[in-house]
Amino acid sequence: MDYVAPTTLEEAYRALEAEDARCLAGGQSLVAMMNLGLASPARLVGLRRIEPLRGVARRPDGGLRIGAMTTHAELAALEAGAAGPALLAQAARVVAYPAVRAWGTIGGSIAHADPAADYPVALLAAGASIEIGSARGVRQLAARDFFRGFFETALAPGEIVTAVHVPPGPAGARAAYEKLSLVAGDFAIVSVAAIAGPAAQVAVGGCGPTPILSALADLGDDALLEAGRSIAAASDPPSDHRASAAYRRRVLPELLRRAVRGAHPRP
Repeated sequence: MDYVAPTTLEEAYRALEAEDARCLAGGQSLVAMMNLGLASPARLVGLRRIEPLRGVARRPDGGLRIGAMTTHAELAALEAGAAGPALLAQAARVVAYPAVRAWGTIGGSIAHADPAADYPVALLAAGASIEIGSARGVRQLAARDFFRGFFETALAPGEIVTAVHVPPGPAGARAAYEKLSLVAGDFAIVSVAAIAGPAAQVAVGGCGPTPILSALADLGDDALLEAGRSIAAASDPPSDHRASAAYRRRVLPELLRRAVRGAHPRP
C-alpha cells in the first residue's frame, strides 16, 4: 500500500488520480474497515497536513463554514447560538467516545455516509450544504442531495469533501437532537434532529438508506406522534443486530415528539 501526505489540496487531488486511491481523514471508519478486510485501497492520501481543510469560520448571519478536518471534539466544544450550528454541536457530543471524537473528523464521517451516523441526519435538518473540491474546481451540494444510499454519496472519483456550510436557521428557532442507541456512544437505532420555531424541520436517521426529511406545521403532541407514525409507515428501516425494523418503526414517533419538544417546549 502506498501512503502520501500532501500539504496542499492541489497535491491531494493529484495523488487521488492513482487507481484505487482513498482519502484518510481521522481514520476512525476507514482504518476499521481495513482491519476487517472490507477495504484495501492501493493508496492512502492523508489529509491532516492540509491547513485549508481545518478550522471553523463564523459568518455574520450566525452560520458556520466547518473545515472537513474539524474533529468531532472541536465541534462538540462549540458555543453555537444559532439553531443550525447548535444542532451540529449537539450531534457531535454523542458521536462515539472521547478517543474517537478526538481523532474523527466531520468530513471523514459524512464521506463514509453510514445511515446510522449522527451527522447526516443533523445536516439535513439544518439545511446544510457540502463543499466538494477536485482538480476540476469547487462545487456545493445540498446535504439532502449528497447522501445517496447506504454508504453512498454524490462524491465523484478524485473529489474530496472540503467543508460543510451550516446556515443559522430561522430567527428565534431552537434545535434538539434525540438518539436512541444500545449503549452510549454506539451508532443510532433511531435518531431525530429537529429545528423548531412556529414550525419544525425534522430529519430521521436509522430508518432507511438516507435520512428522512420532513416539515411539520402542527407542533402539538398528538400531531407530532401522528406525524411520526406516518413517517414510520413510509420508512424502510433495516433489521440488524441493534434492532428489528418493527422496533425502529415503533419507537420513531415518540423520539420525534421528544426532539421537537426539546427544541420547542410547550408553554
